[in-house]
Amino acid sequence: MKAIYVTLVALLGMMSCAGLNSTTYIQPNNSFVLGNNEHGGFKVNLQNASNTNLSIHQAPVNGGKHSTLNVKPNQRASLKVDKNTAVVISNASNDTAAVNLKVTGDLGLSMGYKKQ
Repeated sequence: MKAIYVTLVALLGMMSCAGLNSTTYIQPNNSFVLGNNEHGGFKVNLQNASNTNLSIHQAPVNGGKHSTLNVKPNQRASLKVDKNTAVVISNASNDTAAVNLKVTGDLGLSMGYKKQ
Protein backbone atom coordinates (compact mmCIF):
# COMPACT_ATOMS: atom_id res chain seq x y z
CA MET A 1 0.00 0.00 0.00
CA LYS A 2 2.84 2.38 0.85
CA ALA A 3 4.44 1.76 -2.57
CA ILE A 4 1.19 2.64 -4.35
CA TYR A 5 0.89 5.86 -2.34
CA VAL A 6 4.48 6.89 -3.12
CA THR A 7 3.98 6.11 -6.82
CA LEU A 8 0.75 8.13 -6.92
CA VAL A 9 2.38 11.15 -5.26
CA ALA A 10 5.34 10.94 -7.68
CA LEU A 11 3.03 10.79 -10.71
CA LEU A 12 1.00 13.76 -9.51
CA GLY A 13 4.20 15.73 -8.96
CA MET A 14 5.44 14.98 -12.47
CA MET A 15 2.09 15.88 -14.02
CA SER A 16 1.93 19.23 -12.24
CA CYS A 17 5.38 20.13 -13.63
CA ALA A 18 4.67 18.87 -17.15
CA GLY A 19 5.68 21.40 -19.73
CA LEU A 20 8.65 23.24 -21.09
CA ASN A 21 9.73 26.63 -19.73
CA SER A 22 12.45 28.51 -21.57
CA THR A 23 13.87 31.94 -22.24
CA THR A 24 14.95 31.78 -25.87
CA TYR A 25 17.29 34.28 -27.50
CA ILE A 26 16.95 35.03 -31.21
CA GLN A 27 19.81 36.69 -33.08
CA PRO A 28 19.13 39.67 -35.39
CA ASN A 29 17.40 38.71 -38.66
CA ASN A 30 16.90 35.14 -37.45
CA SER A 31 13.90 33.00 -36.57
CA PHE A 32 13.37 30.37 -33.89
CA VAL A 33 11.39 27.39 -35.19
CA LEU A 34 9.56 25.14 -32.72
CA GLY A 35 7.96 21.89 -33.90
CA ASN A 36 9.14 21.53 -37.50
CA ASN A 37 8.60 17.75 -37.29
CA GLU A 38 5.74 15.27 -36.94
CA HIS A 39 4.08 15.68 -33.53
CA GLY A 40 0.76 16.08 -31.74
CA GLY A 41 -0.89 19.36 -30.84
CA PHE A 42 0.58 21.71 -28.26
CA LYS A 43 0.00 25.12 -26.69
CA VAL A 44 2.46 27.99 -26.39
CA ASN A 45 2.19 30.86 -23.92
CA LEU A 46 4.85 33.46 -24.58
CA GLN A 47 6.01 36.89 -23.57
CA ASN A 48 8.22 39.13 -25.66
CA ALA A 49 11.04 39.88 -23.18
CA SER A 50 12.98 42.15 -25.54
CA ASN A 51 12.84 45.76 -26.71
CA THR A 52 11.92 44.87 -30.27
CA ASN A 53 8.76 43.61 -31.99
CA LEU A 54 8.52 39.93 -32.88
CA SER A 55 6.52 38.33 -35.68
CA ILE A 56 5.03 34.90 -35.00
CA HIS A 57 3.28 32.57 -37.41
CA GLN A 58 2.32 28.92 -37.70
CA ALA A 59 3.71 26.78 -40.51
CA PRO A 60 2.39 23.27 -41.25
CA VAL A 61 5.28 20.88 -41.93
CA ASN A 62 3.81 20.08 -45.37
CA GLY A 63 3.95 23.77 -46.39
CA GLY A 64 2.11 27.02 -45.93
CA LYS A 65 1.87 29.77 -43.34
CA HIS A 66 -1.02 31.12 -41.25
CA SER A 67 -2.06 32.90 -38.04
CA THR A 68 0.53 35.68 -38.10
CA LEU A 69 0.84 37.75 -34.90
CA ASN A 70 2.97 40.79 -34.18
CA VAL A 71 4.02 40.85 -30.54
CA LYS A 72 5.28 44.11 -29.05
CA PRO A 73 7.82 44.35 -26.20
CA ASN A 74 6.46 42.88 -22.93
CA GLN A 75 3.27 41.75 -24.71
CA ARG A 76 1.97 38.22 -24.10
CA ALA A 77 0.36 35.84 -26.57
CA SER A 78 -1.13 32.34 -26.48
CA LEU A 79 -1.23 29.96 -29.41
CA LYS A 80 -2.97 26.63 -29.81
CA VAL A 81 -0.94 24.71 -32.39
CA ASP A 82 -2.29 21.80 -34.44
CA LYS A 83 -0.40 18.56 -34.94
CA ASN A 84 2.46 18.64 -37.45
CA THR A 85 2.59 22.45 -37.38
CA ALA A 86 5.58 24.59 -36.38
CA VAL A 87 5.63 27.93 -34.60
CA VAL A 88 8.06 30.41 -36.16
CA ILE A 89 9.18 33.39 -34.04
CA SER A 90 10.99 35.96 -36.20
CA ASN A 91 13.29 38.77 -35.11
CA ALA A 92 13.62 41.25 -38.00
CA SER A 93 15.51 43.83 -35.92
CA ASN A 94 19.22 44.56 -35.60
CA ASP A 95 19.20 43.59 -31.90
CA THR A 96 19.07 40.20 -30.19
CA ALA A 97 15.53 39.38 -29.03
CA ALA A 98 14.39 37.32 -26.05
CA VAL A 99 11.11 35.47 -25.62
CA ASN A 100 9.83 33.61 -22.55
CA LEU A 101 8.11 30.38 -23.60
CA LYS A 102 5.86 27.96 -21.74
CA VAL A 103 4.94 24.97 -23.88
CA THR A 104 2.41 22.29 -22.88
CA GLY A 105 0.98 19.30 -24.73
CA ASP A 106 3.17 17.19 -27.01
CA LEU A 107 6.76 18.08 -26.13
CA GLY A 108 8.42 15.90 -28.80
CA LEU A 109 9.16 19.07 -30.76
CA SER A 110 12.21 19.90 -32.82
CA MET A 111 13.84 23.25 -32.08
CA GLY A 112 16.17 25.24 -34.28
CA TYR A 113 17.10 28.55 -35.83
CA LYS A 114 16.66 29.76 -39.40
CA LYS A 115 18.15 32.77 -41.20
CA GLN A 116 15.54 35.11 -42.65
